[in-house]
Amino acid sequence: MADVNGLARSLIATDLPRRDGVIQVGGLDLAGLARTYGTPLFVYDAARMRRAYRDLSQAVAGFAEVDYSVKANPRPAVIRVFAEEGAGAEIASGAEYEAALTAGLSPERILFAGPGKSDADIERVIAGGIGEIHLENFEEMGRVAAAAERYGQRASVAIRVNPGPDAQGGAMRMGGKPSPFGFDEEDLEAVVDRIVAEDRLRLTGLHLFAGTQGLSASILLGQWAYGLRLASRVAARIGRALDTVDLGGGLGIPYFAGDGPLDLDAIHSGIPALRAMVAEDPRLATARIVLEPGRYLVGPAGLYVAQVRAVKRSRGQLFAITDGGMHHHLAASGNLGQIVKRDYPVVAVVEAAGAVSMPWTVVGPLCTPLDILARAAFLPQLASGDLVAVLQSGAYGLTASPTGFLSHPLPAEILVDGGKATVIGP
Repeated sequence: MADVNGLARSLIATDLPRRDGVIQVGGLDLAGLARTYGTPLFVYDAARMRRAYRDLSQAVAGFAEVDYSVKANPRPAVIRVFAEEGAGAEIASGAEYEAALTAGLSPERILFAGPGKSDADIERVIAGGIGEIHLENFEEMGRVAAAAERYGQRASVAIRVNPGPDAQGGAMRMGGKPSPFGFDEEDLEAVVDRIVAEDRLRLTGLHLFAGTQGLSASILLGQWAYGLRLASRVAARIGRALDTVDLGGGLGIPYFAGDGPLDLDAIHSGIPALRAMVAEDPRLATARIVLEPGRYLVGPAGLYVAQVRAVKRSRGQLFAITDGGMHHHLAASGNLGQIVKRDYPVVAVVEAAGAVSMPWTVVGPLCTPLDILARAAFLPQLASGDLVAVLQSGAYGLTASPTGFLSHPLPAEILVDGGKATVIGP
C-alpha cells in the first residue's frame, strides 16, 4: 500500500520549509498571509515557477523551446513570470489572448489552439496579430480563411493532429480514438492539400498533443518522436520547411500517493536521439520546436489555504469542515476528470515538531457530498481556526472550478515574488 502521507512530507521537505512549525512560501509566513488576505486563499511562488521553467528548458536545450500553456493558470502576473524567462504562450480563447498581451507578450509569440474557436476570437487575433492559429476542423479552416480575407491578410496556421493508436498517451490519453480535438492522422495529407488550396492560409506548422499528466519520460520522448515523424510528412507534402512543430505539453506532476516526479535526467538523456531525427530532415532543421506545458510549470508553485470552521466525529470518522472546497478547487475534490477519486497532498499550515498525525476527512462548506478536499489526510489534531493547505494547487484551480455554486465569495490569489506578496486575482 502506498504511503498516503509520503508525498506531502516529501514536498514539505524539499520545497516548503517550516519556521517555528509554520510553512514558508518564498520566505513569507503562510499563516501570516492567511491573516492578511483572509481564507480561502491561493498562494503562488514565483521562484518555484522560474525554477521549473529553467530546469525543463535546460533538460531539452538544443532540441526544443518551452512556452507556457495559459489554460493552466491564466492570471497575467503568472504569464508574465514565464514571459520574463523567455516563454511564449499557448492560448485557447480570446480572453487568454488578452491576458497574454497584458502580460507583455508580443502577438507573434502566441499560439492559438482549441476545438471551438468563436468567430469573434478568430477576428480578434487576426486583427491584433498572432503567431499561429492551430486548425482543428474543416469549418474552422474556412472561418479563419474568411477572416483573413476580410483583413487582407494571409494567416499562419498549423494542423492539430489527432494521432493514431501507435502514439503513446499520458494519464489522460488524447489520441488514438475518436476525438473533438484536431484532424485524424489518417486524413493528414488531405487536410494539408485543403489548406494549401486556400489562398488566405499559409501552412506553417503542426501541433500534436497525445496525452496529459504524463510522468513517464519514455512515453513523453516517444510522443515527441512521433510528432517529428508527422511533421516530416507534412513538410514533405508541401515541399518546404515548417516554421513550427508544437509537440504539446502533457508533462505531469505528482499529485497522489505513489506518484513520482518526472525524471528530467531521463528526458535529457533522450534528447540527442530527437536532435538526430531533426538533423536528418532539412525541412525540420530550421523549425522552431515547441513544448508548451502548463501544469508542470505552475502546478507545484501553488497552495490553496482554507481555515477549519468546525471539527466533528461521525461514526468514528474525523471530519474537518473548512471554508474552502470544490467551488474553488474542483480538481482537488476529485471531480475534474478523475475516475478514481484520490487525495491531493494536504498538510497543516502550522504543525509542532513531533505532533501525532491521524486520518482526517477534510471537507468544504457546500451542501453536497462531493465537496471533499481529502478523504484520509494524515494531519495533527485540528480545531476551529486552524489552517490546512492543499499542495500542488497552482494549475487548474480557481478558473477551472464552479465558483458560482452556492454563491460563496471568491478567494484572493496572491503571488509571492522576491519576499513580497501581491494580489493578482480574481
